[in-house]
Amino acid sequence: MRSLRRKPGKDAGFLRYSTQFLLSALAASQFPRPDAPEIAFLGRSNVGKSSLLNALVGEKAARVSQTPGRTRAINFFALLDASGRRRLIFADLPGYGYAKISKSISARWPQFIEPYLAHRETLALCVCLVDANVPPQPSDRQLIDWLRAAGRPFAVVATKSDRLSGNGRTRSLGALRQALEIDEILLVSAQTGYGVKELWARIEASGSGDD
Repeated sequence: MRSLRRKPGKDAGFLRYSTQFLLSALAASQFPRPDAPEIAFLGRSNVGKSSLLNALVGEKAARVSQTPGRTRAINFFALLDASGRRRLIFADLPGYGYAKISKSISARWPQFIEPYLAHRETLALCVCLVDANVPPQPSDRQLIDWLRAAGRPFAVVATKSDRLSGNGRTRSLGALRQALEIDEILLVSAQTGYGVKELWARIEASGSGDD
């Protein structure tokens, strides 16, 4: 297991951790021991999930592929404090909605992804990523409806906001709120760091049980 030290940043608002890759799971029996709050990241295959994960931890912990849909397993990363204790676990779930692989991913959802989302006792928050630059997608609404029905806490995060002007961001947020029936959507950019501090605050509130 490789441990990556997060580089000190100028912003003291979010905690600093070491990041440790744990494993890639293709079955529920392979999930890591449930000893820390877990944050699941879900989204379409080209939504920029890996880039955002790397922006959050300050290192290239998640591999950014040029080909959407490469992630077929649930990848788990532990966030360790200075004493080496696991404080959080990030779960990077397979992307959905990419035409070439959507059927194969969908076929695996009942096998280990749905059980993870439905029954994982340490799952504290599902971060649902949507692209701020494209119209709301039916698959995103389906995921949110599923999480609502399952009673899972979730946050909707719109990625790639740096590609939009101020007016464009306003229009995008309005369209997403209406289509997804969500009042609060957080705009972020992995490239500029916009919104990352606010997302960390949401994550840490969930991990501490304050959400």
